[in-house]
Amino acid sequence: MGIIAWIVLGLIAGAIAKAVLPGRQGGGLFMTLLLGVVGAVVGGFLGSVLFHVGLQGFFNITTWLLAIGGAVVVLLLYSVFARGARRA
Repeated sequence: MGIIAWIVLGLIAGAIAKAVLPGRQGGGLFMTLLLGVVGAVVGGFLGSVLFHVGLQGFFNITTWLLAIGGAVVVLLLYSVFARGARRA
């Protein structure tokens, strides 16, 4: 996939992850994009390690499920660390 495809995939995966998770997560459009792209990479890595299925083409359902799952994991970690940083 090209860089534009990664950006689009990350933006959509990050937005879906924010919609799926309850509560209020900080960050605007740029943070959603960044967390989504990182989540897509993390999801692809975890999918290849755990299930032997990595990121494939842009229109492949496996790619989208891994990217959204990875974005949810990254967003959960971000909210935990951001909340801890605000308390300190």
